[in-house]
Amino acid sequence: MERMLATPADAEIILKLYQLRTEAVMRKARAWVVGDFWPTTAEEFYAIYENAADKHNPWLRQVITYWEMAAALVLHGAVSAELFVDCNAEGFFLLAKFKPLLEEIRRKTPGFLGKTSEMVTRFSSAGQRYEGILKRVEATRPSRGGKGKKTAAPAEPAAAETAAAAEPAAAEPAAPEAETETPTA
Repeated sequence: MERMLATPADAEIILKLYQLRTEAVMRKARAWVVGDFWPTTAEEFYAIYENAADKHNPWLRQVITYWEMAAALVLHGAVSAELFVDCNAEGFFLLAKFKPLLEEIRRKTPGFLGKTSEMVTRFSSAGQRYEGILKRVEATRPSRGGKGKKTAAPAEPAAAETAAAAEPAAAEPAAPEAETETPTA
């Protein structure tokens, strides 16, 4: 399939998505979800996701719904899939991170990360990006076991280490966020 060029409107959307995720509360939420929240069971996941009294509940929901909204923009043709995949890794990282729990989570919450999953199956570039990230997540998962409990915002090394797992491999095109953004507060 011939590669289509993104439009200036696509670029504006990508830049707006980047701007939204740099908002202070969103940065803290992303840092916790990406760096510190590593549930090993669906029960650990739901202990936060279903507990409105838990201080991390809004963070988890904010990050998940942000990336699902972004994936929906791609799926509905509002933004170029190729440009989106080139510029974003975190949504794919979350799908890879929760992969061992997806079946069990989806029994209770059928649409969980459904838009991101659909993007991975519909667009080959998204599937390739996800597969590369999945390999890196699986390689680092053993060292992260037991981090599914409530914890404070991550320290810089953990966030930077996790961001490295979400960055594209050397053979993949570099995403702009990989050089300039680390999910920190």
